[in-house]
Amino acid sequence: MISTARIKKKLYLVVVRYFRIFASASLRRWKPRVIAVTGSVGKTTLLNLLEVQLGNRAHYSHNANSAYGIAFDILGMDGVRGSKLKWSYLLAAAPIRSLWFRHRQEFYVVEIDGERPKETEFLASWLRPEVTLWVSVGRTHAVYFDGQVSQGLFASVDEAIVHEFSFLPKYTSKLVAYNAESDLITRTMEQIEGVRKVGVDAQALTAYKVWPDRTKLTVGGIQYQFNEPMPGEVYTQLALLTELAKYLGEPVVTDLSGYDQPPGRSNFFRGKRGLKLIDSTYNAHLISVQSIVDLYKDMQTDHKWIVIGDIVEQGKAEADEHTRLGELLREADFDRYVLVGRRTQKYTYPVMDVAKTVTFLHPKDALEYLEAETTGDETLLFKGSQYLEGIVEHLLENPDDIAKLPRQEPAAKKRRAKWGL
Repeated sequence: MISTARIKKKLYLVVVRYFRIFASASLRRWKPRVIAVTGSVGKTTLLNLLEVQLGNRAHYSHNANSAYGIAFDILGMDGVRGSKLKWSYLLAAAPIRSLWFRHRQEFYVVEIDGERPKETEFLASWLRPEVTLWVSVGRTHAVYFDGQVSQGLFASVDEAIVHEFSFLPKYTSKLVAYNAESDLITRTMEQIEGVRKVGVDAQALTAYKVWPDRTKLTVGGIQYQFNEPMPGEVYTQLALLTELAKYLGEPVVTDLSGYDQPPGRSNFFRGKRGLKLIDSTYNAHLISVQSIVDLYKDMQTDHKWIVIGDIVEQGKAEADEHTRLGELLREADFDRYVLVGRRTQKYTYPVMDVAKTVTFLHPKDALEYLEAETTGDETLLFKGSQYLEGIVEHLLENPDDIAKLPRQEPAAKKRRAKWGL
């Protein structure tokens, strides 16, 4: 008997091919120079940096990095957001829009996520980018690749994930710039032929200072300043940006005052009673946690507290990843650790310094603890799932800042309300 999961997978591919047919008509009419941005983490930051560089010469796939989302983006349509009934409209509208709609910018800067097997291959073979910028690789959605490992197709989840990402450089025609700090990416790129390859590494970063509300750094001899706390690893995105500028034969933009930090990626907010809040709640897995922990260690501020939620979608690696998370946090030696979720409680807490650590199953309980125990002198950094953005919301000094937090669509607000947030 065919499992429900396999039926859904087959149906997914059938329906997405339907939308691809009509999006391809618009794409052929448009004929953009495609710049693909990919990786497990950091690709949205790079996408937004590219927007500063290229401005209105490009169309950007904001909030669309899947096979469905990119097809809708090419057709100039909003995808499904909270209403399953919208599928009927999308199915009917796609053929009509394909007859006349097209974007007109020279470039298409498209963010591509290797979330599930076959999806990156599907997108790479369709879009065939001129340039690919590969930021990172890691276990962001490891659960989707467990089956490939179980079938003996790959020796590990990491190999399965990097194989999926590798389809983008394979289908790229001119330039692949990539993060050479990753052994997985570097070994993969050594096997790619027929395209110019440029690796970037940590040697590009020569100066770095970070505060709760700003960052200064020098990459490749070029000085940059952000009005947000940025991890030192942003040198990767800046170095990739520089390689693209070189390829296009234009100077790299160094004035980043117009950079728009995506929600939930280390955004600074002023909190009640003088609290300083750093919101990095968009996602959580070891790569991004390592980056944000390193940022926090370097940050020039006092009384550092960190609030960590579960790492989700890890499949069989769940216990191992959360144990490693605990070891990473313990070595950082912050003033206080607040863990939220059953996974951090079960696997992370036992390896922590219990004198500095508290653990809660529900975010509402963690919020009540923070409201009772903080004095106003602390900096609170939030990282991960378990609706931590709901905790941040209740600690904000300015209620208007709620709109700048991640997951503000009605369905997400409804889910947080059920959790008491």
